[in-house]
Amino acid sequence: MAYKLGRIAAAFMVSAVAGHAMAQEVTVVLAEELDNVDPCEASRSNIGRVILQNVSETLTELVPGTGVEPRLATSWEETEKGTWRFHLREGVKFSDGTAFDAEDVAHSIARMTNPDLICEIGNKYFGGIELKTNVVDENTIDITPDPVQPIMPLLASTITIAPSEAPMDAYVDVPIGTGPYVWDEYVRGQRIKLSANPDYWGEAPSVTGATYLFRSDASVRAAMVKTGEADIAPNIALQDATTDMDFSYPNSETVYMRLDHSIPPLDDVRVRQALNYAVDKEAFLGTILADGTIIAKGITPPSTIGYNDEVEPYPFDLEKAKALLAEAKADGVPVDTKITVVGRIGNFSAVQETMEALLSMWQDAGFNIELQMQEVGDWVEHLVRPFAEDRGPEIVQAMHDNANGDPVFSMFFKYDCEGAQSATCDEKLDTMIEEATALSGDERAAKWSETFAYTHEIAADVMLWHMVGFSRVNPRLDFEPTIKTNSELQLGQIKFN
Repeated sequence: MAYKLGRIAAAFMVSAVAGHAMAQEVTVVLAEELDNVDPCEASRSNIGRVILQNVSETLTELVPGTGVEPRLATSWEETEKGTWRFHLREGVKFSDGTAFDAEDVAHSIARMTNPDLICEIGNKYFGGIELKTNVVDENTIDITPDPVQPIMPLLASTITIAPSEAPMDAYVDVPIGTGPYVWDEYVRGQRIKLSANPDYWGEAPSVTGATYLFRSDASVRAAMVKTGEADIAPNIALQDATTDMDFSYPNSETVYMRLDHSIPPLDDVRVRQALNYAVDKEAFLGTILADGTIIAKGITPPSTIGYNDEVEPYPFDLEKAKALLAEAKADGVPVDTKITVVGRIGNFSAVQETMEALLSMWQDAGFNIELQMQEVGDWVEHLVRPFAEDRGPEIVQAMHDNANGDPVFSMFFKYDCEGAQSATCDEKLDTMIEEATALSGDERAAKWSETFAYTHEIAADVMLWHMVGFSRVNPRLDFEPTIKTNSELQLGQIKFN
């Protein structure tokens, strides 16, 4: 839950935002551009902040503190073992004027799981799951997942709906959705503009339009809100969160370093363990990273079911790291091979400083290692399959968001042999993920807990931190960031003071 750091004095508010006094539009300043605007990629935070629930809506919606609520589906029930029937909202239109119906849902599901398109929502949330659909009538659809998914209504909160005209084999350049806003323009390198959808099925939002700007420097983003040039900076740095306009909130993101198990020396568990022991995670807290940041033990935050409290993070032990490397080297493991760390520019406010500090720690342990910081379009080629066949050993910096409460949104995607972002292939782990996915209740939580313990045992990756986010909000707005703000920013939830 967000907590407010304070509110700026009324006198400043009047002077700073006088030019906005009558405006009902907002300006949002983001850390990075959108390399893709297709709704089926909206699980990526840089895309989701603009598109998700603004332009493109989902069947259901996970509301923090409340649970799964209706969105484009008004109700649902399990009709037989494993089949879920969703009743769709009537009278809804897409922003191009066409009617929304069950055929659009069936098309969207087929599209997002199409291996020729590689949509992140399909890979991230439905990897290893086959979804069969049956259109009962124009307002009713049956969805049958294989294996059985007891949490299908929750999974439906990730399915963005596009019209049946959306191509099956290509991303769209102009997203068409049922949401409260329509896509107006994207001037690359400059801005994105949305405007209110006059035919929206729901309550008309207070915000009538939005402009998104891009500034990679966190201090610049913070200053833009302070001077009234922007209204919201969803992501600012710890050192800039010093005014009455700033909010702090747990943001459900886990920062970790993805290790490629298929290439020596990272295929040796001792080397992977040495990478973990070499990192002094405590040293980052309250310095580069905010107080309240939690040292991670697994890929999902403590709010997910099955979070294993008994697992202890790898402690900082430089001598242990050196000893493990020496032991592996004595057994013929090529530990002197150069390893490349691939970082993502602008991924979070202190990412450059964090990567440089990690590099120094690994060098102190004896690793031959170098750092490459890349823009998101280049970085994603190292994170997502298919990986380059001629690559050397790589450690890819990543930040994974799971605000949905269940590890199913993370584990296949990140750790199964066929997972789209997995560089791990372990048959035992695959079986554990498959079994946990099909269970429910206490059995599900227990199996996920066991699975987390196993990923820790094999040092699947270098787990670092569950993050705290900072946002700056212009006081003319009535809006408080939540755990969802990092991955979506619903304009319809913003009111004006």
